[in-house]
Amino acid sequence: MRPAPPPREPSARTPLTWLYVPGDRPEVVAKALHCGADVVVVDLEDAVAPDRKDRALRATAELLSDPAPGTAPVHVRVNALDGPLAETEIRTLAALPGLAGLRLPKVQGPADIHRAAGWATTAAEPAAAPALTGRLATGRRARSPGAAVAPLTTGTAHPAHPARAARTARTARTTRTAAPGSATAILTPAAPAPAALPATPALYALLESALGIEHAFAIATAHPALRGIALGEADLATELGVRDEAGLAWPRSRTVVAARAAGLAPPPQSVYPDVADLDGLARSCARGRALGFLGRAAIHPRQLPVIEAAHLPSPEEVEAAAEIVRAAGAEGGAEGGAQALPDGRFVDAAVVAGARRVLSLAERRS
Repeated sequence: MRPAPPPREPSARTPLTWLYVPGDRPEVVAKALHCGADVVVVDLEDAVAPDRKDRALRATAELLSDPAPGTAPVHVRVNALDGPLAETEIRTLAALPGLAGLRLPKVQGPADIHRAAGWATTAAEPAAAPALTGRLATGRRARSPGAAVAPLTTGTAHPAHPARAARTARTARTTRTAAPGSATAILTPAAPAPAALPATPALYALLESALGIEHAFAIATAHPALRGIALGEADLATELGVRDEAGLAWPRSRTVVAARAAGLAPPPQSVYPDVADLDGLARSCARGRALGFLGRAAIHPRQLPVIEAAHLPSPEEVEAAAEIVRAAGAEGGAEGGAQALPDGRFVDAAVVAGARRVLSLAERRS
């Protein structure tokens, strides 16, 4: 577990809307990339039927081969980490230039984050064992059949064992020479290129079980590449036997506290499944914002403006925040202690920081 860093404050473009789209429908993904969502999440998990998983992965890999696939950053939700698909999905997608983040479903504990990060950092390596590449005396290159890049499949890919790779490297340093006058080809190994460790993409953990909620802070501090946590409320409610939203109050607050204690951004709310009930969505967003959530996942573009409006500060909140910041500036900042507002209220550094977050979010309206 890494030490919790100081909280990172939202920027002017803190994501408020995360739009999920099915990965096996490229035409829907293409439209989603230009519909105004802050983040587009290509879903390889729940939104894709089992017999279309391979199609979804291939289409997503093609999309993310473009460094700028659309106007919004693209995240991908992979399949469950304990299933047969996630390793190949992560190894296939992690190094592609258009990927902005990986969303990991059903995370149970820190070990799941480390496993996903390990797959991601081996994404650029072929799944087969390293092969010896040499040059024949005639000038033609000789290449072992094992040097071919592994094809894109939905089966599990296994990286070469470190000890086996080391033995292969030692073998590659051996040069055979033929007797004078012999027609035997001379195999001269190519100089090994320095292997750069691929950077781990941004990881986001979805907590969808009682065990995941119990381990929320440990998950949030598990790895430097972990950039956020969020709830998956449908599966969690089923496991808990919850009949209404009151039963989710504690898991929601637990998730918010764990994220902030770990120095992560406030988590977004889980999806609101009724895409026709925009009034209900607005009320639900207001309740979530009161609990400390910031933004929300969506499953239809019509939900985006409702979510954004609900999570942006009101004009009254903006004015109150501006008054606090002005008072702090007039007193030379609140770092030295509490500051008095014109109406007699006192505010400290934490309140001033919160006011600055409000003003930062308000800039999205301009």
